[in-house]
Amino acid sequence: MAAKSFGLPSMNNCSSISPSSSKFFLFQSNYYSKVDMVASLGGLLGGIFKGTDTGEATRQKYAATVSLINGLEAEMSQLLDSELRERTSILKERAQQGDSLDSLLPEAFAVVREASKRVLGLRPFDVQLIGGMVLHKGEIAEMRTGEGKTLVAILPAYLNALSGKGVHVVTVNDYLARRDCEWVGQVPRFLGLQVGLIQQNMSSEQRRENYLSDITYVTNSELGFDYLRDNLATETRTPLIISGPADKPSDRYYKAAKIAAAFERDLHYTVDEKQKNVLLTEQGYEDAEEILNVKDLYDPREQWASFLLNGIKAKELFLKDVNYIIRGKEVFIVDEFTGRVMQGRRWSDGLHQAVEAKEGLPIQNETVTLASISYQNFFLQFPKLCGMTGTAATESTEFESIYKLKVTIVPTNKPMIRKEESDVVFKATTGKWRAVVVEISRMNKTGRPVLVGTTSVEQSDLLSEQLREAEIPHEVLNAKPENVEREAEIVGQSGRLGAVTIATNMAGRGTDIILGGNAEFMARLKLREILMPRVVKPTEGAFVSVKKKSPPRKNWKVNENLFPTKLSKGNTELAEEAVELAVKTWGQRALTELEAEERLSYSCEKGPTQDKVIAKLREAFTSIVAEYKLFTEEEKKQVVLAGGLHVVGTERHESRRIDNQLRGRSGRQGDPGSSRFFLSLEDNIFRIFGGDRIQVYFLCNIWCL
Repeated sequence: MAAKSFGLPSMNNCSSISPSSSKFFLFQSNYYSKVDMVASLGGLLGGIFKGTDTGEATRQKYAATVSLINGLEAEMSQLLDSELRERTSILKERAQQGDSLDSLLPEAFAVVREASKRVLGLRPFDVQLIGGMVLHKGEIAEMRTGEGKTLVAILPAYLNALSGKGVHVVTVNDYLARRDCEWVGQVPRFLGLQVGLIQQNMSSEQRRENYLSDITYVTNSELGFDYLRDNLATETRTPLIISGPADKPSDRYYKAAKIAAAFERDLHYTVDEKQKNVLLTEQGYEDAEEILNVKDLYDPREQWASFLLNGIKAKELFLKDVNYIIRGKEVFIVDEFTGRVMQGRRWSDGLHQAVEAKEGLPIQNETVTLASISYQNFFLQFPKLCGMTGTAATESTEFESIYKLKVTIVPTNKPMIRKEESDVVFKATTGKWRAVVVEISRMNKTGRPVLVGTTSVEQSDLLSEQLREAEIPHEVLNAKPENVEREAEIVGQSGRLGAVTIATNMAGRGTDIILGGNAEFMARLKLREILMPRVVKPTEGAFVSVKKKSPPRKNWKVNENLFPTKLSKGNTELAEEAVELAVKTWGQRALTELEAEERLSYSCEKGPTQDKVIAKLREAFTSIVAEYKLFTEEEKKQVVLAGGLHVVGTERHESRRIDNQLRGRSGRQGDPGSSRFFLSLEDNIFRIFGGDRIQVYFLCNIWCL
């Protein structure tokens, strides 16, 4: 689940602790073996589970204020939509006259709750009100995955926006920022506030306009870089551009890559995977100097040592489809924590160029650092800072020492009934992957949806191939552009009966997998499929190749298997009529993709509108939702009876919070579900951090059944 914050965000550095289980199961060859252990893998590698605080003390602390808010609910429900919006103006006026935000909190939260009921069909629970109050106090709220952090953020965001100073709601990627703005952003828009969104490809003018909104959704990286760009502009600095053949020693990178490819590990160099470092041996020094015909690799006039060491790092430590992917003739970094491509980011100190040379790609100039700031220093500049995450308590010392923020545990709305199965450990990866396929097949036959978490693009593609061989239908979500394009579509169907989804860490945070499928989400996709080809400019919405060729025409068609039923003739005609009116009013293929997405977003809201096109599109959307819900609600019953979403982990991450985020996709809001990790002693976490010692430990503590 993506951590949220207003004023400033997301504590994305927090670690989580894997819930302990009583046993491991070790599969080896064709016989079944068991390891007699008390601690879980999380305990073995990172310390035992800490804390038993359920948040009941927090519930009691805020009980009186929650009671005040609940007491206003009947009054708010009697108001007309226009009267409810008028409360925003009244509250703003009181804030300007000197009333404290604390005194406005009960009424403001009651207004937001009622607006949420009308616009989203969701009534914030008492524990969500508590979460909102914790955030308003400027603290870190620890809320379990599935407890509705996205909706909670609206409560303090609305309250603090009444002061007129603006609020930033910060999340971890563009997809979540857009999703949250379009979904829960409906609530403050309904109440008369301006809601902005910052996305990667926006112009400076668009960014400025959106930052001036009452509430702005943005990613931490976009916010940080916009801050740095503003400072550079203020100080009238200009970007430094390195150009010219003399300043671009491409031949050295290529030559170093060839030498690195020819050198042998442990003979010419050693590798420290834990520290991500390499060292040349004496043999390596001598052979390199002989090949390059130089007397000293460290001669400052030549600096061959840095080229060669980077070449070896690129060979041993930076792997294609794991640490990076290739698009056209460019290398794009894949974030190991989110599984997403880091657009515009490059490794420094010549490492990126070394990877380009290894892959035989054109070498781009090194970048020059004009300005930098750490997230810690940046966040501390905000006068009011708070955050939400599911894994804050274990890092409470860091939050208090660096950010001066207290961590408060918020109680859950319903008991969590997800079954966390014991880890299954294999000696070799081949056995692990075979068992994963068997597990998926077993669950798939019962109709349970399955989410499989992998740690790299390479692993997700490998498993996908095995599932194809086993004839198990599935979807893949990873950093490859063709999959990123379909991210919303893939996530939208992950809770369907019998759905199988393979995902890197992209699906590990912020994604809300609804059992039986999300009718509103699917209705929006259907309307989008009909609308976008008719109104978006031909050159818009396509992936622009780095080869600089004309972009291909984008295919807006959605996989028909996503939808629970074929759209009825009546709703198809209603949607077509709405789109015809949109084309007539807006023009044939006259909008940018961003403009079209924004108008579609407003069309799928429940707020008031005087726009005839939006109203017509909204009528079609509402009718499609009603048709789809007849099927998704029935399908949800079947999925619940089957046992809910089953999560399969294929490797433990060195950051325990990544594992917990993956588990947290299942068993949300009291839904049934289960999770299990399949591991191998050849996995990176064993190999790098434990090595031979863990293998010996396991083999000395097993017995055959």
